[in-house]
Amino acid sequence: MAAFLLTATTGCVLRTRVLTAAVALPALLAAIFFLPDAAFSIMIGVLGAWGLYEVCEMMHPLSLVSLVALLMFGLLPLLWLLAGPRVGFYPPPYPDAHRALIILLAVLAIAMLNLLAVGAGGSEAIPRGAIEVASGTLYVGPLFPFFALLRNGPNGIALLVLMLLLVICADSGAYFVGRAIGRHKLAVTVSPGKTIEGAIGGILAAVAGGLILQHWLAPDWAIPKMIFFAGLVAILAIIGDLANSAFKRVAGVKDSGWIFPGHGGLLDRTCSLVFAAVLTYYYSR
Repeated sequence: MAAFLLTATTGCVLRTRVLTAAVALPALLAAIFFLPDAAFSIMIGVLGAWGLYEVCEMMHPLSLVSLVALLMFGLLPLLWLLAGPRVGFYPPPYPDAHRALIILLAVLAIAMLNLLAVGAGGSEAIPRGAIEVASGTLYVGPLFPFFALLRNGPNGIALLVLMLLLVICADSGAYFVGRAIGRHKLAVTVSPGKTIEGAIGGILAAVAGGLILQHWLAPDWAIPKMIFFAGLVAILAIIGDLANSAFKRVAGVKDSGWIFPGHGGLLDRTCSLVFAAVLTYYYSR
C-alpha cells in the first residue's frame, strides 16, 4: 500500500510539473520573441523583485543589516535596469564589463562558499540570518538584469533561447542519466538526489544540444566555441542549482516559493539560469 501511494503521489507531482511547464514555457518564449525591449526589461524587473521577496520569506525575520543588503544589492540593480538611458542597459558606471564581471565572480564565489560550507557541515554550518539574506540578495539583484541585457542586445533573442534550451538539455540529461545509472552522490548533504553520473550526462546532453542548435541559433560560432560554451552552461547550471539547494537547506525550506505548482518558487526555476545568462552575455561579446 505504501508503495502504491508513493507511486500515485509521484505520478501526480509529475503531471503537475508537466502541466505547469506546458503553460509557463510557451508564455516565456512568447515574451522573449514578441515583447518590446522596454516591456521585457520591466518584466525582468518585476520577476527580480519577486525573487527578492522569496529570499525575504525564506529568511524571515529580517534584521536591519539584512534590509540594508536587500536595498543596496537587490533593489538598486533592478531600478538601474528600469531607469537606464536605454531601456535594458545599466547607466554608468555599471555597463563597464570588467566591473560587472567582478560582480559575477564575487557572487559565484559566495555561492560556492555557501555550497561547500553546507556540503561539509550541513545546514547548521551557516547562521540563518543576515549573511544568507545578503548572499541571496546578491544572487538575484545584480544577476537577474542580465536576462534583459542579453535579450535586448545584438542577436539577443537567439542567444537567450539557446541558453534556455541548453539548460533544459543539461537538466534533462542529468535527470535521466542519474535515474538510469547514477550511483555516486555529487553533494549528498546539499542535494541527495544528484549524482556524478547525472552531472556528466547533463554536460554531454548540453554539448549534444549545442551542436544540434548551432545551425539555427548561433551559425557564426565555430564548433569548438559551441562545445566549450555548452559545457560551461551545463556546469554553471549545476552550480546554480546546488547553490540554491544549499540556500534552502540553511533556510529550512523545501521550495523557495509557490508560484509554479509542482516546481516551487521563482528561484527554484531560475537558479540554473542566472549564472548561465551572465556567461552567455559575455561569451557572445
